[in-house]
Amino acid sequence: MSRHLSGFHIVAVLILGLLILTGCDNKEQEESPAVTQTHEGILDIQIIETQSGIKAWLVEDHSVPLISMHFAFRGAGAALDPMGKQGLTQLASNTFDEGAGDYDAETFQKTLTDNSISLRFVSQRDYFGGTLKTLTRKKELGFHLLNQALLHPRFDAAPLERMRNANIARLKHALSDPDWIAARFINDIAYEGHPYAMNSGGTLETLQNITAADLHKFAQTRLSRVNLMIGIVGDLNESEAKDLIDSTFGDLPETSDLPKTAKLALQNKGTTTLHEMDIPQSVLRMVLPAPAKDDPHYFSAQVMNYILGGGGFGSRLMEEIREKRGLTYGIYSYLFHMNKIDTLVLSTSTKTESTAEMLSVIRQEIKHFKDNGPTEKELDDAKSYIVGSMPLGLTSTDKISSLLLSLQIQGLPVDYLDQAATGIGQVTTEDVTNAARTWLNEDDFITMIVGNPDQETLQIDTVREDIPNAD
Repeated sequence: MSRHLSGFHIVAVLILGLLILTGCDNKEQEESPAVTQTHEGILDIQIIETQSGIKAWLVEDHSVPLISMHFAFRGAGAALDPMGKQGLTQLASNTFDEGAGDYDAETFQKTLTDNSISLRFVSQRDYFGGTLKTLTRKKELGFHLLNQALLHPRFDAAPLERMRNANIARLKHALSDPDWIAARFINDIAYEGHPYAMNSGGTLETLQNITAADLHKFAQTRLSRVNLMIGIVGDLNESEAKDLIDSTFGDLPETSDLPKTAKLALQNKGTTTLHEMDIPQSVLRMVLPAPAKDDPHYFSAQVMNYILGGGGFGSRLMEEIREKRGLTYGIYSYLFHMNKIDTLVLSTSTKTESTAEMLSVIRQEIKHFKDNGPTEKELDDAKSYIVGSMPLGLTSTDKISSLLLSLQIQGLPVDYLDQAATGIGQVTTEDVTNAARTWLNEDDFITMIVGNPDQETLQIDTVREDIPNAD
């Protein structure tokens, strides 16, 4: 995936809910304390505040001469894109580093490359953000380039058209991808009537409507110090971190008047939709409500999901559907969190003639799980793996800075890693069974099928032809 079209690769997914980050939007964060605090646990995290009032989470690591920073502007994401301008935030993420201040696009990118500086911007539904990684000896230049990109983006005509065309090409390719189509339909159905239902990457029409003036307005209205979150890790101390942060972000507006996105409950629960496509397999995507990260029973649901479908080849669904019946190469479930809604997603595919059997076996296995709960071995294996995998998110400066930002985006406390290790360790078989009975309601499933199965063997509520928010 090109540097312009990729999203955050959110690490420590097992720590934060076995998610895929492309991310992951989540709950509003409470204000951090105004004074520097240090948490000594799995990570020694300092909560710092700069002279200009910007708060950040810092982990010092002087073992290698590197600095990594992840940052995001809360509430500034694609959910705010106006009708007719879908893809604005996506296109902004592609063009903020295509020239800034006195640097044209070629000079800006060459300066990054020549000095081994990595700078990326990313669009998510709930936030707009980016990453910076630099050698310690190049830190002033790296943070200066980020400052110029944020405060003085150019949005020149040639790079804007190049990035627009790249997004249009990406979308045209996606229109033949059954997995993408299934996800696009699920968003439209499950989030009907809400900005989350829109295509955050834009449509073939709306991408053409976005102008340089729109992007300049985006930069001027969505980015401010009050909605900024930062995770910074590496070869610098507290004083150096404060100075770099202020020099980079200190001249942003103090506040921004961003509209709030409404809360959302899953729509069209219990429905099955088919989009006919002449392919040898059916692609299935299923969605259920799920608990939020601050739910007191969240760790139980996390273990439940791992046993059901989040544990790869060790999961119930993989064992029953792939290993025993050979109906698929893979079936997975994961907890997915955005600012205004929390869901459990199940994704798989199967040969066309097995579509009805696949759906039946999924429901049977879920019912069996609810009726009988997990075995002690399943529970122990799940807890051991989840807790034991926590260090995977702590193996590099950029993974740690990503983790620090993820915790802030999701409104989690500074000692969440310690809480997670303890909380997961305390989960019992009864807790997991109760979680399954609470959240795995077969009547709530929103099911999307892309393919050409025999409709007489399925209970299809709606057949839809046009892919929503694409053309």
